[in-house]
Amino acid sequence: MTKLPPATRARAAALREKIEQANYAYYTQDDPDISDAEYDRLFRKLQELEAKYPALVADDSPTQRVGSVPLPEFESVRHDMPMLSLNNAFDENEIIAYDRRIREALKSEAEIEYAVEPKFDGLAVSLTYRSGVFALGATRGDGDSGENVTANLRTIRALPLRLSDAPELLEVRGEVLMFRRDFEALNEDQGARGEKIFANPRNAAAGSLRQLDSRITAMRRLAFFAYGIGAVRGGRVPDDLHSRQLDYLAHLRFPVARQRNVVSGVEGLLSYYRDVGATRQSLPFEIDGVVYKVDSLDAQRQLGFVSRAPRFAVAHKFPAQEEITRLLGIDVQVGRTGALTPVARLAPVKVGGVTVTNATLHNEDEIRRKDVRVGDHVIVRRAGDVIPEVVGVVMQRRQKNARAFSMPTRCPVCGSDVERPEGEAIARCTAGLFCPAQRKQALQHFVSRRAMDIEGLGEKLIDQLVDSGLVKTTADIFALKVDALAGLERMADKSASNVVAGISASKHTSLSRFIYALGVRNVGEQTAKDLASHYGKLDSLMETSEEELQTVADVGPVVAASVVKFFREPHNRKVIERLRETGVHWDEISGSTAKTGMLVGKTFVLTGTLPRMTRDEAKEHIEAAGGKVTGSVSKKTDYVVAGEQPGSKYIKARELGVALLDESGFLELLDRKS
Repeated sequence: MTKLPPATRARAAALREKIEQANYAYYTQDDPDISDAEYDRLFRKLQELEAKYPALVADDSPTQRVGSVPLPEFESVRHDMPMLSLNNAFDENEIIAYDRRIREALKSEAEIEYAVEPKFDGLAVSLTYRSGVFALGATRGDGDSGENVTANLRTIRALPLRLSDAPELLEVRGEVLMFRRDFEALNEDQGARGEKIFANPRNAAAGSLRQLDSRITAMRRLAFFAYGIGAVRGGRVPDDLHSRQLDYLAHLRFPVARQRNVVSGVEGLLSYYRDVGATRQSLPFEIDGVVYKVDSLDAQRQLGFVSRAPRFAVAHKFPAQEEITRLLGIDVQVGRTGALTPVARLAPVKVGGVTVTNATLHNEDEIRRKDVRVGDHVIVRRAGDVIPEVVGVVMQRRQKNARAFSMPTRCPVCGSDVERPEGEAIARCTAGLFCPAQRKQALQHFVSRRAMDIEGLGEKLIDQLVDSGLVKTTADIFALKVDALAGLERMADKSASNVVAGISASKHTSLSRFIYALGVRNVGEQTAKDLASHYGKLDSLMETSEEELQTVADVGPVVAASVVKFFREPHNRKVIERLRETGVHWDEISGSTAKTGMLVGKTFVLTGTLPRMTRDEAKEHIEAAGGKVTGSVSKKTDYVVAGEQPGSKYIKARELGVALLDESGFLELLDRKS
């Protein structure tokens, strides 16, 4: 065995301290103090040290958060103190009665001081620390006993593995949950893999925490918030006020709700309820109410418990966000990108204080997965301003005459063909430039800087042009006159003249820009360049076959099918002909794809916000050096450039072992390659 030098032990301790400080800054304070790339470098250095010197490995090392081999099952754990649930209240009268009972029981004429905090919508757990080291974690279970999920809880980076100046025994009670952003990233990744889509963050958190394979839990980015203390032995833990105990937990570096407070009397309770309710949708996590607790711990002991709940606490729930109603029919809406979305027509029902008559069904696969049929009684969910959705069917109430749904094969707006490419969940209208439902989106793309680059034609002006009937297709843009434009809102003669001049200047462009401007599905800037370079002439591209298209570099079956279907549509060919008639023309020469450079053959993916440059600027740097930028991460990706708040691409890159660069690392790479 390799001998362990004292300096190496000190170096490992310093690395652990830096990594745990970074975890605390990111997950507890929501204020990262180092970049993800720097975090990864520190983590790898610690892994390398522990691999070389196994004696360094300890249960409280950050490297042990990655999970371990699957367990056959969870063992049962008995709680030192029962984990009781709270009684619920749903209106102000119940809170007034709660406060009155407290004052009567305590024989107090003065207003009661209450500790108040959000009611997290997650999974309750207990964490046991012995001599400051995390030793055991369990779910609530039936209140007396829960499941031993220690290995899974250890993967949660927000949870400290070692405490400073802690008592001999400390049991921390709290909630495991998933932030909205991480829930969305998880479902995006699950969908890409063809795996289960979670209904809400609570289900995702509960399912992730109860994985027998803790390595799966480690990839799920669970969060934790402490809300109380259970058993204690030794040490100096505050024993006078609940609010002081929460401050103590925050001092020990546990995440504790920033929205906690101490209020006086029933008016303080109701004011807090209204304030939190008003900001509910802006919180990074889901809550389903607020919790009131008598702040004095002596008073709590005096009040005691009733049945399986404490007398001193109550949960004041927000209005229900899920209700049951009948599905009367399914309509299909066509979005600005041509996506067909099935929408449920519902018997009116009040959800979250709002009457709901329509709800999204997302796509055909979701309808099949949930087995939704016309005539069913369905569960409808609404969260704040989010569009209501059908989350499930009440199968026990299904009628024999309930009808299955089929997506239409023709666009309900323009009658064009509907396609659903293999491997995609969304069906789309193929009309593109012709379909009225897609008109504004198609025009905005057509005039954008990287397409036809028409100055002065912004989103608001395009809205006016379409709404007034002046523009129906892209070709109509080139027939606009100053008088017609000057008659629009907030347009004067000079502004109108500038727009017409911008339109005229854009008539001459490159073939690659024109192809990109057409808005062919799955054809981005780089693919447009590749197609222009390969075919040289638009007519040649319009008459090609799927087989021939697949001989173009990086053009696969999906892109080839999209191109052929677009140019096969008579409406699109007619618009292109009209564009030619208006004088739009392009240089039918090879595109400008970089053929030389030090990054030739290298594939990049960009994610997150870069501090000093835009993604477009980063892309230009890469392409100027001969590299290629794609939109998804795979084993063929060479580098992922990650800025602030990266999404699921960052997670997938780490899973696949793809090289990760922050902006500084990216610029260093460019310097080395120049």
